[in-house]
Amino acid sequence: YFPRVIVPASAVVVSFVDFVISAVMLGGFMAWYRVLPDWRIVTLPLFTLIAFAAAMGAGLWLAALTVKYRDFRYVVPFIVQFGLYISPVGFTSSIVPLNWRLLYSMNPMVAVIDGFRWALFGGKPDLYWPGLLVSSGVVLALLVSSVWYFRRVERTFADVI
Repeated sequence: YFPRVIVPASAVVVSFVDFVISAVMLGGFMAWYRVLPDWRIVTLPLFTLIAFAAAMGAGLWLAALTVKYRDFRYVVPFIVQFGLYISPVGFTSSIVPLNWRLLYSMNPMVAVIDGFRWALFGGKPDLYWPGLLVSSGVVLALLVSSVWYFRRVERTFADVI
């Protein structure tokens, strides 16, 4: 028996190794330019864990859907590009009005990106804690539902492939 979950998990683990190498390089640059992070750096593993869980959940969903529906692989780049535009990559989420901020935090990457900014660079905008809880809850629901769905359809993978 070969556990089929290893295939999508390997893609996430490879990206995690790439992340660790980049983080070491960032630490080297921060040391070279004498930029010292404050106490918030200890929260970085939490945000890394949330990012890993979000990637694993999305990866399991997309892997299972791609096997079941062959044309789904053509939709994935559009989903990724759309996710880039609705995530706070080129802007901070503090520009989102406060009455929309909780809804905006349902994007699982909002907590990750804002958390990384907050942990590494500090700065004036504080972390939006209700949004962090909502985003973490969405990540947990995404991960649990993706494991459930992947386990349910993995028995039919050999028949489809």
